[in-house]
This record gives sequence, C-alpha cells and structure tokens, in this order.
Amino acid sequence: MTQGQQAALGTFGYFDFAQLPIGKFTQPELAGFIKVVLVQAGGRVVIDFNEYRLEQDVLFFINVGQYYWFDLDCIGTVLYYHRDFYCIQIHDKEVACDGILFHNAYHVPVVFMNDEARAIMRAIVQEIRAEMALQDSGMEGMLRILLKQLIIRSTRLWKQQHHVVSEEARQEVEFSRTFSQLVEGHYTRQHAVADYAAMLHITPKALNKRITRFSNSTPNDVIKNRIILEAKRLLIHTQLSVKEIGYLLGYDDPSYFIRLFTKQVATPPQTFRLHYQTSVA
Repeated sequence: MTQGQQAALGTFGYFDFAQLPIGKFTQPELAGFIKVVLVQAGGRVVIDFNEYRLEQDVLFFINVGQYYWFDLDCIGTVLYYHRDFYCIQIHDKEVACDGILFHNAYHVPVVFMNDEARAIMRAIVQEIRAEMALQDSGMEGMLRILLKQLIIRSTRLWKQQHHVVSEEARQEVEFSRTFSQLVEGHYTRQHAVADYAAMLHITPKALNKRITRFSNSTPNDVIKNRIILEAKRLLIHTQLSVKEIGYLLGYDDPSYFIRLFTKQVATPPQTFRLHYQTSVA
C-alpha cells in the first residue's frame, strides 16, 4: 500500500502525490476503493481514456472499476474509501455513493475549483489529516462527517457548473442518474433504449426527450458509450480475446460486436488494443 494515513479497518485513507514512488499513479491495490482526488493546476490526467490537461485546480471522483493515471507533473492528494465506510448510512440521493458525482448521463467525473472552492476543499482535507493524526475514539465518525461535507460541497459546485439551478433541472438530473444506474446494472445484456424505457415505465420517445433535455447524449448514446467503455477496459487491461469480450458484453456474434466497436471508435478492437498499448508504453 502507498504511504500516507489509513483509518482503522483499512476502509479510509489518504496520501499525497509527492509520496508516490513512480510518476504515473495507477495503484492497483486501490482498485476496490472509491477515490476523491484533489489535483493542482498543471499536469495531465487520463480517466477511462479521456485526457484532461489541467488549467485550474480540480476534484476528480473515481468510482470502483474506473481506470486512471496521473503523470509526474501532478501535485495533489488522494482520499480513498470503501463503500462500507461511507455508504452504510442513508444519505440524500445526490450525495450518496451512487450520487450524481458518480452516476449521471454527463459522464463527467471532474469538478473545477475557483480560489474560494479551492481554499474550502483544502481546509477540509487538512481537517481530515489532523483527525487521523489524533487517532481519537471518535475518529471514524468525524471522518465520515468531513467526507460528506466534501461531497456535498462538490455536488453543489457540479450543479452550478452544469447549470442545474431550478427544481425542474434537479428533477431531470435525478432522472438521468436513475437511468445511468439502470444502464450500469444491465448494459451487458440490455442494449436497446426500449428495454430501459420499459424499466422506467415510459415510452422510448419520452425517455429520449428527458435525457436529451439537459445532455448532449441520447439514451442510445449512453448505452452504447457504456458498452464501448467496458470493451476498451477489457481490451487494454485483460488478455481476453475480442470474441470473449464481445460475449461478455452480450454479443453472441463476434462480427456484429467488431462492427459496432469499429463504428463507435473508428478503429477495430484489435487495432485499438495494439495502438493504445504502444502509445502508453
């Protein structure tokens, strides 16, 4: 495990980028943790094949199963926690473990911070450091409070940055979150918009209208993007064949899966695998 401080039972911890023994942070031993990463301006971050060149301080919210790395120019702090640490309590839906920072049709895992927000977030992190240094009997309860405060403030910033200010907009974002959760749970077998419309007890047309109202993505985009994201993950991070990956994603016909991937990514699966592995070597 990386250097830093870790709470009892190994369910919560933090470390600074300066403590890393290598430039690129991938830390496979943290794969089962949810991560909140505060990164200063400068450097480059890649999360699930999306690249971010940081022009201002940001917060990244990285869920279990997401792949990422931070290059050696990055300066910041990683908070990591198990679902059991934070999710054992019932929270408001927006700030829960599966809240809008982790499940939304926008697929944006980043919150940008101005000077005021940066000062507030750094103060929270400093309180977390101080609390863990005390090792008091009430430490875990206090850490949950501080983590929830950080998530609440970040959720507010996210909503401001995505212009979610009216009650109508909040309801639509909550609906998109519900839809995204359904996709997350069923994308390996349910590929059609009609499947999800049925789960939500509305028509496909109504589902399309609600999702596109506050997003540039259609329901079909969300479903296909999730399938392709998992295909990319499996291509890069496993030795499974293209046929095996297609089967895991619900496609019995390898040719159909290859055509779908090629259409969405503009390159065949095997070419994508070889190109990506060469480019990051």
